[in-house]
Amino acid sequence: MGPNVLWICTDQQRFDTIGAWGNSRIRTPHIDRLVREGVSFKSAYCQSTVCSPSRASFLTGRYPRTTRCRQNGQSIPPDERLVSRLLADAGYRCGLAGKLHLSSCANGRVESRIDDGYDVFHWSHHPQPDWPENAYTQWLTRHGVTWEQLYSPPAPADSQFVETPYVKRGVPAKYHQTTWCAEMAVDFIRETRDRPWMFSFNCFDPHHPFDPPPEYLERYDPAAMELPRYQQDELVNKPRYQQLDHEWAHNERGGFHVAAMTDTDRRAVTAAYYAMIELIDDQVGRMLDALEETGQLDRTLVLFMSDHGEMLGDHGLYYKGPHFYEAAIHAPLIMRLPDRLPAGESRDALVELVDLAPTLLELTGTPACERMQGRSLLPLVDGATATHRDYVYCEYYNAWTHPRSYGTMMRTRDHKIVVYHGVDDGELYDLRSDPGEFTNLWRDAGSAELRERLLKQAFDASVFTMDPYPPRLGAF
Repeated sequence: MGPNVLWICTDQQRFDTIGAWGNSRIRTPHIDRLVREGVSFKSAYCQSTVCSPSRASFLTGRYPRTTRCRQNGQSIPPDERLVSRLLADAGYRCGLAGKLHLSSCANGRVESRIDDGYDVFHWSHHPQPDWPENAYTQWLTRHGVTWEQLYSPPAPADSQFVETPYVKRGVPAKYHQTTWCAEMAVDFIRETRDRPWMFSFNCFDPHHPFDPPPEYLERYDPAAMELPRYQQDELVNKPRYQQLDHEWAHNERGGFHVAAMTDTDRRAVTAAYYAMIELIDDQVGRMLDALEETGQLDRTLVLFMSDHGEMLGDHGLYYKGPHFYEAAIHAPLIMRLPDRLPAGESRDALVELVDLAPTLLELTGTPACERMQGRSLLPLVDGATATHRDYVYCEYYNAWTHPRSYGTMMRTRDHKIVVYHGVDDGELYDLRSDPGEFTNLWRDAGSAELRERLLKQAFDASVFTMDPYPPRLGAF
């Protein structure tokens, strides 16, 4: 049998939030250890900028349009085969703690499940006690506390953190959902010794709201944070969706008022976001310790990633939406498995999260699934090829805010094009001269030939993501 798999998937974590990858303002010693002892994929991209389509995609190895789970609030069809189901069929014991988000769980609805292969299923879409079925809520009850009692405590008298309406003091680390997710993983690691296993650690953080544990919030000085990457008036030549979200995040009036933020507010949000990630990092260390204590560390594939990014003020935007900037689509991706994957190396080739499922099947010796559209990363890791993809592809199908918003993005090494469907809007960036994506060349007369060429390539990409099934059986 193949190695165990500890699959750590955070929610809405940017690619540039890892100390070992160059962020000197954040503390991530345990994720840094994975970087030192594993292989980093520095150019990994999600296939959708919101949760459900992205998760359905990387769990099946298929594109959002193919899984038919294209939007938040849709349910993945029951005939889709998750990699967890394929591993379970191969003899793995599969478990999960946190969110899965392959169907709607809004308005008190409990997420429905297909035949996903998870034998252990500690479901908690988010920390708030919106459902009695929330396993995290049940855990708090067993500890004699409630989320409402713990959330948003008053600031300590000696607090150095400047208060702002954009940041909340969340649940203390001892009772945090991220901590609970790790405890469920540790219990699973310790009790599963008779056969290979795969465990999905799916915490809700660092997803908004920006509400780290109070003791973690105090570790970050907002004054030491960089301001978001934004140029005054850059949105004049950007799509209407961005102009709206620059006023209110997600275009939800009365919510997160982006336009009213001061530089102090922006720095405070970044500090809170980093504090949320430091708590995640501590729990990564806790899980690695459990693997070492049980003698399983070196025969466990540890996979660290996120489903998509967070704008965090870049380009005057927060959260996510029909936006395809690097902050939203570029995801962290690290794999550690001694004796099979190199230690301390990185690969800069373009890869997609849709490539994860076939990679896991190959690493675990599980039979390949012909319905998958991703490509195993192992030839890239092993040096059989220096490149993996000529471009990466991402799509947005009316998936969250902005009614009837549809977008397609295609990014090569040097250029990015975004097409918004049904409206006369788009984006075109020369990433060589403008890596910050500030200058939109969509209507630039001098870029007309480049735009036409990339439009054709993006259209090709959309066609080539069609479902490979059912297979063609003959000439006619």
